[in-house]
Amino acid sequence: MQVLIVESNPDLGAIWQRYLERQGMSVTSALGQASAVAYLQDTAADLIILDLVLEDGSAFAVADYANYRYPETPVIFVTNSTFFSDGSIFQHMANARAFVTSEVDPADLTAMVEHYGRVE
Repeated sequence: MQVLIVESNPDLGAIWQRYLERQGMSVTSALGQASAVAYLQDTAADLIILDLVLEDGSAFAVADYANYRYPETPVIFVTNSTFFSDGSIFQHMANARAFVTSEVDPADLTAMVEHYGRVE
């Protein structure tokens, strides 16, 4: 499975990446909108883990581009804020499958990736 992590905090992204790679997944990390969209121009991810509040660019732009280019690719949104804590992210982003805090246990995040990113 090919996973794209879009996370502004490189240390946090690296923790998630190591957990996923231990489960046999191929993982690419991007720090912001430009690098994520550049990756998606050439490669389809089976799942995207996307920080809702990016320091460089817009998470919505990344999710919209992914939905346009690869409409079947699910997105797990992560955030360290309470914005969208009411679940309305699912009304705004058609490819949203989960919404969790950035403090999510990496093992739990890995289980969600395995569940939502199943390649059939």
